[in-house]
Amino acid sequence: MATPSKVLFRNVQILDSTGADPYPGDVLVEDDRIATVGAVDPTRAEGAQIIEGRGRTLMSGLCDAHTHFSWINSADLDGLGTMPVEEHLIAAMESAKTYIDHGYTMCLGAASAKDRLDVVCRDAINAGRIPGPRYLANGPEIAVTGGALVHSITKFADGPEGMRKAVRELIELGVDQIKLSMTGEEITGTQRAEDTYFSDEETAAAVTEAHRRGKRVCAHARSAESVKMCVRHGVDIVYHASFTDAEGMDMLEAAKDWVFVAPGINWLIATLYEADSFGFPQEAAEAVGYKKELEIATEGLREMHRRGIKLLPGGDYGFAWTPHGTYARDLEHFVERLGFTPMEAILSATKLGGEIMFQPDELGQVQPGFYADMILVDGNPLDDITILQDTDKIHAIMKNGKFHKPDAGPVLQEAGTPVDRVTASAAATVQARP
Repeated sequence: MATPSKVLFRNVQILDSTGADPYPGDVLVEDDRIATVGAVDPTRAEGAQIIEGRGRTLMSGLCDAHTHFSWINSADLDGLGTMPVEEHLIAAMESAKTYIDHGYTMCLGAASAKDRLDVVCRDAINAGRIPGPRYLANGPEIAVTGGALVHSITKFADGPEGMRKAVRELIELGVDQIKLSMTGEEITGTQRAEDTYFSDEETAAAVTEAHRRGKRVCAHARSAESVKMCVRHGVDIVYHASFTDAEGMDMLEAAKDWVFVAPGINWLIATLYEADSFGFPQEAAEAVGYKKELEIATEGLREMHRRGIKLLPGGDYGFAWTPHGTYARDLEHFVERLGFTPMEAILSATKLGGEIMFQPDELGQVQPGFYADMILVDGNPLDDITILQDTDKIHAIMKNGKFHKPDAGPVLQEAGTPVDRVTASAAATVQARP
């Protein structure tokens, strides 16, 4: 059954992602937007479908800032390049559905395994042909000769002119941002995480060309030098930033009004401790440096958080040992390892999600005028951040005012009937709030 043009969530705990504590109230959705939050005028809610909240938490849908739809839970990374495009597109669409099935309504593409997989998925989602989150599409990551992490899914470019050409070709495909692969990755066995393969001139050329055409740039940047190079030349989103040194930390802090860092912390943890059955035992991971990297990255990310640098969850889900559907583990790591409070972790995945998606006044908060992208949670994630990993606890998922997952509890359809109450506590709370 189609979602009515009005939906009233009644008697919910509203976690609005402004930083305020959750408070009891009602939320009215009209068409694709949130109309009223807190105390709802009964006459305005006439004809609404009523969802009885029963004290459950209503909050913004989540954001993954480092998404790979076309990574398909495989340990054969080169196989991503040789997989036939038809089957690969279907798998990528399945990934998109998995994200929204888990309450993720915003995702930022961090590289596609083939030229147009991301773009086609984004367009199909926007057209309503397949389910999925709001999505900003990427293309294959750009690497210099000798600097690719996975050859079969990489676009190669060398020198400033080569970078400009590669960026132009990807923009012509319809991408929303450009990905640079600037450093190594220990699991390759040949490329070190602390090695930097791009030059200043190449980075500057790629960023200048992308920005000139209205596109952002993100970068796989683990080494200290690559992080500084990113900030020097205006890379908008820094992935990983594991070995950031003191100078780089100061540079990130000075740029914190515009730069985002998405560390992908679960990748390090899972690769170190959970990849044994996929041919990469903990002993091997420690031997090549993942334990060292995790320790250094943790210390650095805690310092970034202390300095107010924008850190967002999301990281490399879609490998065999970081499978799709385990996305909210990042939030647990932010709390348990990086020193975030549960509220700060949720703000990083909601309010900052709206910012990184270019819609800070329309996405990531439960506020009047924002898009109705919300999840209804059985419990309070501020008490237990891990409940966001349990889809059984996510009772309803709404995107753009339409239910992707309707609430399984009692639903009242009161077409033409006035809603005869709002919670008294809601009215009192809203009146007391500034």
